[in-house]
Amino acid sequence: MTDIEELLLSRIRDVADYPEPGVVFKDITPLLADPAAFTALTDALARTAERTGATKVVGLEARGFILAAPVAVRAGLGFIPVRKAGKLPGATLSQAYDLEYGSAEIEVHAEDLSGDDRVLVVDDVLATGGTAEASLQLIRRAGAEVAGLAVLMELGFLGGRARLEPALAGAPLEALLTV
Repeated sequence: MTDIEELLLSRIRDVADYPEPGVVFKDITPLLADPAAFTALTDALARTAERTGATKVVGLEARGFILAAPVAVRAGLGFIPVRKAGKLPGATLSQAYDLEYGSAEIEVHAEDLSGDDRVLVVDDVLATGGTAEASLQLIRRAGAEVAGLAVLMELGFLGGRARLEPALAGAPLEALLTV
């Protein structure tokens, strides 16, 4: 395990039986409260943005915003929020997707992405991959190119990476931690 992996993992708290019995929630708030750990995380994700040649960084609602915005600033790139449906004013593009029990929809401002953009998607956790997959589809529908997907933590046992391989179409998926 690398030094950064040890640092990040040491700042993630397990919360048993949240949000429901049997689930162990990975709480990143201690990591965010530690300036050294948060800076190391931001720097690592900003290096990913630079390596992939990204021109913009998309953050997925809601914890993805917390990570993606400082990454965009550190990398000198624009930040684009992908929000739950109905949260953005003006013209939007939307993408529906299925959840384990139901469905959801995400949106982006139609004018925020163009054919000249290479977009790095940033989120906190990759679980089943549904939201990430929908964001990749949305980015392509906006005419932009997917530069990659970067997450703090991948929950490998949920199979999100395998689900996303077709949607990534060769773009990299980088997880700083895999549990």
